[in-house]
Amino acid sequence: MRTNTTLVINPKGGSGKTTVATNLASYFAVNGMATAVMDYDPQGSTLNWLRVRPPQAPRIHGANAAPQKTGLRTINMHVPASTQQLIIDAPAGVTGLMLQEMLARAHALIIPVAPSAIDIHATANFIRDLLLTGKVRANNIRIAVVANRVRKASPVYQPLERFLNSLNLPLLSRLSDSEAFLTAAETGLGVFEMDFALSATERAQFLPIAEWVERVPAAPTRPAIAASGTRPGLRMVTSMTASRPSFR
Repeated sequence: MRTNTTLVINPKGGSGKTTVATNLASYFAVNGMATAVMDYDPQGSTLNWLRVRPPQAPRIHGANAAPQKTGLRTINMHVPASTQQLIIDAPAGVTGLMLQEMLARAHALIIPVAPSAIDIHATANFIRDLLLTGKVRANNIRIAVVANRVRKASPVYQPLERFLNSLNLPLLSRLSDSEAFLTAAETGLGVFEMDFALSATERAQFLPIAEWVERVPAAPTRPAIAASGTRPGLRMVTSMTASRPSFR
């Protein structure tokens, strides 16, 4: 069975990556899937969430991928072979070889964005650069965005929505700035493990994210090879262009 790997990433700190990563891991664990989280952030917020997780809660394996002074990072990065869902929590500002390492693992990228003009512009530029990255295009990595810490009647995400529509990328959900997500983070739980009456709204907001991750595309079939060595009727289709889309 293939491990489905989701990378939660944004170059800006405070975008809510850990909120998305932990609640996604909690959702899969509650639904009986073998789940693991891999934390690349030296602050270790996701691993700290696991440490306070109640012992009776469904088990989630934790892997530490942050740079280690001992140089033995690969040992801490071990993920059980039985893992069905792996969630990677990326650090802010990640670039270079570490970014390439994470992209090499990922089947899907979720990019949370906080409600400020600065964060939205930085996220748009990050997405634009990602679409030019060789591994994203070569590995056909899916990309989606989550609006995080949304306040009521906030129109701030409209420019981001127009930008995403121009790239045919989904804005999966708007997660409210609510106490339920904060309480879940402090108690080692996800909103799907909390009392339903206290988390019904947040569950409904988060469900589209989990469902998008679950919809693993079928592996493409190889077209038949003609006797001449050519592939009849083969045409290349791509949803990403090499040109840089504009963001206004």
